[in-house]
Amino acid sequence: MTQDELKGMVGQAALDHVVPGEIVGVGTGSTVNHFIDALGQVKERIVGAVSSSVASTQRLQALGIKVFDCNEVGEIGVYIDGADEIDGSGYMIKGGGAALTREKIVAAQAKRFVCIADGSKLVEVLGRFPLPVEVIPMAAQRITRQFAAMRAEATLRMRDGAPLVTDNGQHILDVRGLAIRDPLGFESEVNQWPGVVTVGVFAHQRAKVCLLGTPTGVRTLSFD
Repeated sequence: MTQDELKGMVGQAALDHVVPGEIVGVGTGSTVNHFIDALGQVKERIVGAVSSSVASTQRLQALGIKVFDCNEVGEIGVYIDGADEIDGSGYMIKGGGAALTREKIVAAQAKRFVCIADGSKLVEVLGRFPLPVEVIPMAAQRITRQFAAMRAEATLRMRDGAPLVTDNGQHILDVRGLAIRDPLGFESEVNQWPGVVTVGVFAHQRAKVCLLGTPTGVRTLSFD
């Protein structure tokens, strides 16, 4: 099976975790796009969605699904999103699609995080995928030096020859050379650095379930 077919398989499987009659949290990215398309087929089951990005909001609305602002709703039952990496405890690296801050906000508002991913995303130690860190632009060089002190290399993410600007108007550093063996401690430390908006380690908002697409079907990992 192709990677896209694996993503489609877990996107469809995620419908089993959507609670009828409630608002569902929806993430961002290519795997989530498959889930959004599947959700559009059963949109009458839900009240609507809370979205973590402009792109996902537009896709949901195009399918006739009502999108609520986070401030319009209370706690949501489930948040469904992908990951760039996930380990055996449900800790993740996210932010390859540049929506990590809003993803973390919606994840914090949900009772359960259900991660949907293809099998290549499962790792023993986080850090092989470059870690995204959303930063206030004036702090980018200082934060780059702080990662250099960890023997890691942070580079500014570019798009069309200019720094990528997130939905929040900030920039992203992609950090290579890390082996994150204490995700909770690492997330807490980097989040305290002045100028860091969000670090792309999702440890405090870890997944409770991962639906992993494999050539033999959907493998369910539970981390409760």
